Amino acid sequence: MQERPLSGVRVLDLTNVLAGPYCSYQLMLLGAEVVKIEAPLRGDLARHLGPDPDLNHASLGASFLAQNAGKKSIELDLKDPRDRALFEDLVRGADVLLENFRAGVLARIGFDWPSLRSINGRLVYCAISGFGQSGPMSQAPAYDQIIQGLSGLMSITGTPAAAPIRVGSPICDTVGGLAAATAISAALVGRERTGEGAFIDVSMLEATMSAMGWAVSNYLFSGEHPAPMGNQNATAAPSGTFDTADGALNIAANRQEQFETLCGLVDRPDLVVDPRFADREARKQHRDELNHELNAALRSRTAVEWEQILPAAGVPAARILTVAQAVELDQLKHRGFFTDLDCPDGSGRTLRVSGSGALVDGQPLRPTVPPPLLGQHNDDRTAIAAAWQARDRDARSGALADGRAAPEPVAAP
Repeated sequence: MQERPLSGVRVLDLTNVLAGPYCSYQLMLLGAEVVKIEAPLRGDLARHLGPDPDLNHASLGASFLAQNAGKKSIELDLKDPRDRALFEDLVRGADVLLENFRAGVLARIGFDWPSLRSINGRLVYCAISGFGQSGPMSQAPAYDQIIQGLSGLMSITGTPAAAPIRVGSPICDTVGGLAAATAISAALVGRERTGEGAFIDVSMLEATMSAMGWAVSNYLFSGEHPAPMGNQNATAAPSGTFDTADGALNIAANRQEQFETLCGLVDRPDLVVDPRFADREARKQHRDELNHELNAALRSRTAVEWEQILPAAGVPAARILTVAQAVELDQLKHRGFFTDLDCPDGSGRTLRVSGSGALVDGQPLRPTVPPPLLGQHNDDRTAIAAAWQARDRDARSGALADGRAAPEPVAAP
């Protein structure tokens, strides 16, 4: 891979904790230069979050380390006139400004969209918040847990007896971050056509509901109220978690031919001709009876054995792993999903960080340097701003040489 897709893109990252940093981490993996602006002495709250007290005390909490490799860190106090001036210089040379404050916070300190646009008419400004920048809930504080509850996600997670249950990972934060990264990438492409930047307003609530798929669409289209179904898939049967001789196994025989193949492999061809299980709708209506029959048959072999037999015949199936087991999968190693870096605390320990899940030209997207110490690049901040502005002037000169218009900053209304 000669050059990553976002090589040359400059991102000014004012974000904290997860949704915003996850977004800028994805942009960094795609090649963007990310400069993280942090509050003096405190920094990103995630620097103090994680299971290792020593790392937390060193402002290198695991939550921070997980999605900040490859970035630079400078400390700025946006209430200080000198720091504000430097921030404006950075904005002039930036391609993207990313923040995840509560709606309106940046505007209240003098950097609303018209002001930012007057500084840099090509800027793509993305604001991630719980509920968006407008509307009756826009000022309400939000974390992943809050969005999981309000979106309806918790109401359909768990068993009927146990729900509502929180999803075990911060899914709303990461979905919000991915939605922002997608929108930013699209806006950068659009800017190549129009020459103008854009303001992107990302709502974690809306991004989460968009990602909930059938749980929302079934209600909107058919008035069907989704319900918690534990480890079963409401859209098909047999599709869910089943017993084996030594543990649980996920099977998703969602198509008719997969169901028929499964019945043959477990020595129960009679289930195919049973009227209760003749087609998809019948199997859904008689899910419990079908699961009872299949569980009895599947207990004849171990989960590993079935994982080898069923997928080879075209029936999706796999064991249920712990996180510790999952990170050791040969598949992830083969694709280069993890990257080992030196931990920035100087301890000599190895820091393993995740990739994006995408290969570009057959190559994994990897960070090349570890997450930064708080303010690690303070001494370089003036040079960074100057270099960014110089590159921006060069880009404008190149555009004029090509005969294309190089847009000037737009005056604030």
